[in-house]
Parts: sequence; structure tokens; C-alpha cells
Amino acid sequence: MNSGVNNSRNYILPFLNHELFVIAELSGNHNQDFDLAIQMVEAAAQAGADAIKLQTYTAETMTLDLRQGEFVIQEKDSLWSGQSLYDLYGKASTPWQWHKALFDRARELGMLAFSSPFDSSAVDFLESLDVPCYKIASFENTDIPLLKKVAATGKPIILSTGMASLAEIDEAVSCLRQHGAGEIALLKCTSTYPAAATDTNLLTIPHMQQAFACPVGLSDHTQGIGAAIASVALGARIIEKHFVLDRSQGGVDAEFSIEPNELKSLIIESRRAIDALGQVTYGGTAKEEAAKRYRRSIYVAKPIKQGERFNEQNLRIVRPGLGLAPKYWEQVQGRVAAQDLEVGMPLDWTLLD
Repeated sequence: MNSGVNNSRNYILPFLNHELFVIAELSGNHNQDFDLAIQMVEAAAQAGADAIKLQTYTAETMTLDLRQGEFVIQEKDSLWSGQSLYDLYGKASTPWQWHKALFDRARELGMLAFSSPFDSSAVDFLESLDVPCYKIASFENTDIPLLKKVAATGKPIILSTGMASLAEIDEAVSCLRQHGAGEIALLKCTSTYPAAATDTNLLTIPHMQQAFACPVGLSDHTQGIGAAIASVALGARIIEKHFVLDRSQGGVDAEFSIEPNELKSLIIESRRAIDALGQVTYGGTAKEEAAKRYRRSIYVAKPIKQGERFNEQNLRIVRPGLGLAPKYWEQVQGRVAAQDLEVGMPLDWTLLD
């Protein structure tokens, strides 16, 4: 274990005791407008988010200042096709001088606030702000030097799996554990923007939870909230979604980000989905017991004299369920009434001669 490891373990994974932990990712949707960024933090809190997350980098810490070849996004179907990596990261970055104010505002509103560092200098900076945990972005989960640096803080770490193979995830998790990381959580992630629902493969979530014995969740780049809600049925208890105040106003990630009303719906419906999971139950719940009286049963449908035979004309299977169960219908046909019977009487064995 590195000598720089924080062995105090003063930090507890902030979502282990949550049935659901929802992170609003601000990314670059603030469009370099500090007031807008503050409004996003406030809107996330009002919608019910548990945390806001930033991304801590500069264009210089991400790439080289080149505008040719592989330093330009070539994919035609990309939201950022034709842009240089340097220009894109410059436009999407969150100024470091904003971090403290954004974190402070989030905490004032009862949310956790943390970030994804993209290099060693970002970790040092975030440590100076005493962040409660770290997020490793999917494109950085193979950056072993970065993983070692973050692990050495001793703080909890959320790692997006993205394109990583099972072996690469294992290597990343092993690295984090060996170098002093606090609790670790894994997020299933599809690293396309936006991601198609058909590429999301939510069934990976329970497998990942079993394979690595840690909390799991979803870093969701699909449009809408359907995939995120579905994920909780498979064990996801951490959901991260990119957030924007108004998609129509743009933002680098606006196309696959959700607005405040959608974030609120996501939180409400995900919690409802978790509540609905319950446990394996047959025979109805205690609250359903009273409803059993409205099942069908056998009732007298016409006046019947003592000694008269029961038939399909003078008996019927109707609601409520206070008479003999319908499964006895054939057994009572042709039997004799033990007494005079009135319409509306539930049939029971004592009424048969």
C-alpha cells in the first residue's frame, strides 16, 4: 500500500445507506456561464437530486492543441463531428475557479458535490476542496496512474465501466483496492452520446454486482428516463444523468441531458419502482385480504324449495365470494336443497341435503 494512502477512512460511501442515489451531472451544459451553473445546481436540488457532479479538466490537461488528424472528431454521427478535441474540451470545461462556489451552493441545499478528475493536477485541486468522493469517467478507467492517484486519497470511488472489458474492470477495481481506495461502486455505462436503448445492456448490472461484490448503478446517456428507471429493477441504486435547464437552449451535452421536470420524474418513478420490487409473494398481501370477499362464488339465483334440485338456472357463479368456490360448481349440480332458499343466499355445504 502506498505511503501516501489515507488510512483514516473518515469517508463513508455516501450512497450505501440510500435506496437510491441520483447524481445530476452538470458537464458543460452551463455554456461557460457561472450564473447558469448556479441555477443548474439549485434546479437539481429542487428536483430532488442527491448530488451534483462536475468534471475537472482543462483543454491542456485533456489533449494537445492540434486541429488535424486524430485530434479532430471524425465520426459523422457524433454530436461533435468536425470539432477538434482541444476546442471541444475548452468549450465544455468547467472553470476551476467555479468549483468551490458550486460545491458550497450544493452543500447549502443539502446535496453532495464532487467531480471527475482527468489528471493528477485535478486530483490535487479537488483534494484542496476536500471532496467527499471521486468519480472515474469511462474513458479514464484504464488510466492506471490516475486510478492510483485517486485511490491514494482513501476516499470512496465511483467508476464508470463504459467500454472496459471484464478483465479491464477487474484490473481497475484491483488497482483501486490495492492502492487504498475507500468503498468502490461501479456504474454500467455506454460510452456513446446519445446512447441507444438497444446498446444499453442493463442485464450487465446484476452480473457486475455479483462479479465485484460492490454497489452498482447506471451512468445513463440515453435520451429520456426509461432506461434509468428500468435499471433499478436490476439492482442499480446509483443513477447518474446529464442535466440541463432547457435542452432547446443548447449545451454540449444537451441532446442526451434531462431537464428539471424529467429529473424529478426520474427520482419519483425510480423510488416507486424500488418500492414495487418487494419480495417473492403469493396469495396476496395482508392489505388484499379484505378484497378476497369480491372473488366469485356460488349463489342462489332463484327461489328454491326444500327438496328441489340445484341446476344452472337456480344457481349462479357471481361476486362476492362468500359462497362455495366456483371449483365446486359441478359437484353441486343435481344435489338437493336441505331447506327453502332465497335469492342472494351464498351456497354452503349445510344447505345441501
